[in-house]
Amino acid sequence: MPAQLAAFPKCYLDDLVVHHTMTLFEWIEKAATLPHVTGLELYPPALESTEPGYLQRLKAAMDEHHLQMPMMCASPDFIQRDTAQREAEIERQKTVIDVVAALGGGTCRVLSGQRLPDVSRAEGIQWTVEAIQALLPHAEARGVILVMENHYKDGYWQYPEFAQARDIYLEIISQIDSPWFGVNYDPSNALIAGDDPIELLQAVKHRMVTMHASDRSLEGGTIEDLRRMDADPMQGYASFVKHGIIGRGLIDYDRIFSILAEVNFAGWISIEDGQDPTVGMEHLRESAEFLWNKLTQYGLA
Repeated sequence: MPAQLAAFPKCYLDDLVVHHTMTLFEWIEKAATLPHVTGLELYPPALESTEPGYLQRLKAAMDEHHLQMPMMCASPDFIQRDTAQREAEIERQKTVIDVVAALGGGTCRVLSGQRLPDVSRAEGIQWTVEAIQALLPHAEARGVILVMENHYKDGYWQYPEFAQARDIYLEIISQIDSPWFGVNYDPSNALIAGDDPIELLQAVKHRMVTMHASDRSLEGGTIEDLRRMDADPMQGYASFVKHGIIGRGLIDYDRIFSILAEVNFAGWISIEDGQDPTVGMEHLRESAEFLWNKLTQYGLA
C-alpha cells in the first residue's frame, strides 16, 4: 500500500476553534480542491459535537469528496498532579478515540502534556506512560492506533510539551510495547527542540505509523533564543517561529524521504503548513505538490 497525503487546517484553526467563522464542512470543501490529498487530519476542538448524527454528516461530507479521515490531531494533557484530573483527561481521550472510529479513522495522536514548572522528569514520564497504557485497551477495541508525536506545543496551551526533548520522548515510547501504539514523527518539531530531525527519525523509523510534514523558518530569532524562552512559561508560539511552504525551510526532506524509502513507509503524511489564512490554500497546494513529487521520486506513491 502506498503512502498517502492528508491535510491539516493549520492556517484556519483560529477560524474553526476561536472565531467560529468557518465550519469543518467548509474546510472539507476547500480541502477537496487540493492536489494529491486523499485524507483530512482533524482537530478535536474544531468539532461542533461528538454526537452520532453530527459525525455521520461529517463523514458523509468527506465521503462525497472522496476524502478519508485517517488521523486525529488530539492534544491530551496527562501532566496533571491531581489523579482525578489525569483520569478525566484519559476519559476525554477515550471519547476522541470513539470519534476517530466513528469517522473511519485508524490513528489518534497522544501527547504527554504541558511542561508544568513543578513536575519532575520522573513524575511526568510515569503519568504519561500510565495514561497511554490505560488507553490501549480502548483503542484496540475500536481498531485505532495511538501515535505519540515528538511535539513542540499545542497552539492553545500555556506551556510547551513535557516530552519535547528527544531523550524524554524516547524514554516514554520505549516503555510502551503494543501493536496499538506507535510514533507520529514531525521533523520540524525536532528542530525546534534543538534536536537533529534526521537523528530522531533514525531512532523511531521502525515505529513510525504516521508523519506530520511541516517546515519551519526562524525570522528574527535563533534556536538558541527559543531554548532560552522555553526555560520560562510561554503564552504561545514564539513570534519568530514560522510555518512555511514545505521544502523551503530548514528541513532536509530528501534525507527524510530516503529513510522512509528504506523502511518502506506506507502510512499517512499530513501536511501542516502555514499560519496565514489569506495564502493558506495556495501554500497548501504548493506543499502538496512538493510532497507528492518526493513520494514519487522515492518510490512511495
